[in-house]
Amino acid sequence: MTTNNLFFEILGWLLAHWYLCLVAAGVFVAFTGTVLIRERQVGIVVKRFSNRSLVPGRLIALAGEAGYQADTLAPGLHFGFWRWQYRIIKVPVIVVPQGEIALIIAADGAAIPAERILGKIVDSDNFQDARKFLANGGEKGRQLGILTAGTYRINTALFTVITAAVAPEHGMVQNELMLAQIQPDMVGIVTTLDGRPIEGGEIAGPAVAGHDNFQNAQAFLDGEGRRGLQEQILLSGTWNLNPWFVQVEQVPMVQIPIGYVGVVISFVGMAHEDVSGVEFKHGDLVVAGHKGVWVTPLYPGKHPVNTRVMKVELVPTTNIVLNWASRTESHNYDAKLSSITVRSRDGFAFNLDVAQIIHVGALDAPKVISRVGSMQNLVDHVLQPIVGNYFRNSAQDYTVLDFLGARSQRQIVAAAHIREALRAYDVQAIDTLIGDINPPAQLMQTQTDRKIAEEQRKTYEVQEAAQKQRQQLVRQTSLADIQQQVVGAEQGVNISELNANASVKQATGEAESTRLRALGEAEAIRATGDAKAQAYRAGVEALGPQGYTMMQLMQIVGDRNVRIVPDVAVSGTGSNPGIVDGLLGLMLRNQSNGGTAAKTN
Repeated sequence: MTTNNLFFEILGWLLAHWYLCLVAAGVFVAFTGTVLIRERQVGIVVKRFSNRSLVPGRLIALAGEAGYQADTLAPGLHFGFWRWQYRIIKVPVIVVPQGEIALIIAADGAAIPAERILGKIVDSDNFQDARKFLANGGEKGRQLGILTAGTYRINTALFTVITAAVAPEHGMVQNELMLAQIQPDMVGIVTTLDGRPIEGGEIAGPAVAGHDNFQNAQAFLDGEGRRGLQEQILLSGTWNLNPWFVQVEQVPMVQIPIGYVGVVISFVGMAHEDVSGVEFKHGDLVVAGHKGVWVTPLYPGKHPVNTRVMKVELVPTTNIVLNWASRTESHNYDAKLSSITVRSRDGFAFNLDVAQIIHVGALDAPKVISRVGSMQNLVDHVLQPIVGNYFRNSAQDYTVLDFLGARSQRQIVAAAHIREALRAYDVQAIDTLIGDINPPAQLMQTQTDRKIAEEQRKTYEVQEAAQKQRQQLVRQTSLADIQQQVVGAEQGVNISELNANASVKQATGEAESTRLRALGEAEAIRATGDAKAQAYRAGVEALGPQGYTMMQLMQIVGDRNVRIVPDVAVSGTGSNPGIVDGLLGLMLRNQSNGGTAAKTN
């Protein structure tokens, strides 16, 4: 018989008598105390009886006492665990998935001190060695230590493991068992739930070195970390944090826009040490990391700042326009400002709209904030009284019409005064501008009427000037139109002058000729006269004066046909007969003369 045949015969017999084999195996296990632990199991041993008892208050046996044993059974066959003496509880291994953590509650161990709420971390191979945990002073209750992603063989008789899968069974939510993730451009503000109390006068625990961003809770406690709000923050990333130990609140990073700086006011940090210098007496400044106003501002960009323990005051470094008027700028600092009501020297109350332009330098911003606390305080407590009171005081020296008529001069004086006043507050006054002036309506009505009358007068003057100009234009046009005639006339005048000159010369010549002719004639007349005189003289001498005179008369009568006797003689008798006779005589003479004339002709 071959070996193979023998094997198959034995196998066939065993299959035919399988129940006998099963009984034999049970008898073997019962008598030998054999226990099989599979690869993904943990064997928890419970000892049914022992000649030693556990110390009161203890649950896990370290020295063979009856009850749950500290040591567990690893995968494989184990002998000597008699059923009548031991009970073996097979539990699955603990699996913590990636991206999760697991929390631990210890059912046995030393009592947690009153000043703490979580059990300290001791060397126990991530809670896989219960004996080490108890022997090294592990404490009962919630543990500081956590389990990260992986597979663990845990004695569940001593440790309760809380994973995300079973979180609701323990009054928790699954997100609490996830890794803490701080998103980009965010910071995590940490509040610790265990540690020493925060010292009096402080609002947050100081930074502690060596705890790896709160992931090593025991190092935090050993470094005398404080319970409560922490100065230290968590930056963007993923962190293994025990939610029973820390709570994290995510807030955005502090963003400083372009055109601004951020002045940090820290309520925590090292002791205050003023570095502002002796010349700055209205506040104090400290270097970064100290409590107070930091001397160095934050420049444009994103900054990881713990806004629970620090305040960042934004200060514009560009020019700021503040309006004492109904208009409000986008920065809203001047939302509470309104037109300034002033009273003039002549007793009128009126409103002024004023705009003030200021500038705060980047390096002066901490001084301004140290002095007044905020930009809004600067406007409300510094600029508003300085600007408002200046105009109220100065208005009493001028009339309303002075402001209306000399507004630019008032503006120059105001700008100089306010510039000097703000220099003491480390603020630069760029310019002061006077806007609308709203005097009383009655006064403005009189001024309006006067102005209208003045404008009308000017209009009339302009119209008059236009009419004169039009007349001048007409005159010039007429002159242009008769220019040809004027030229002709001028030429005619010239010709006339020439003709006149010619005539004068001709007349002069003729006069000279006449004069010469007259001289000749005069000489002839004189000679004739002399001859006649000599003849007269001879006649007188011959006839005597009367005889010669009579002869001359008779000669003249004869030469001139002078009638000595009338042609009709009238004598008057009765009632005017002479007149009728005379008329009849004239008629007869005329007829006679007419007939004679006709015959003669």
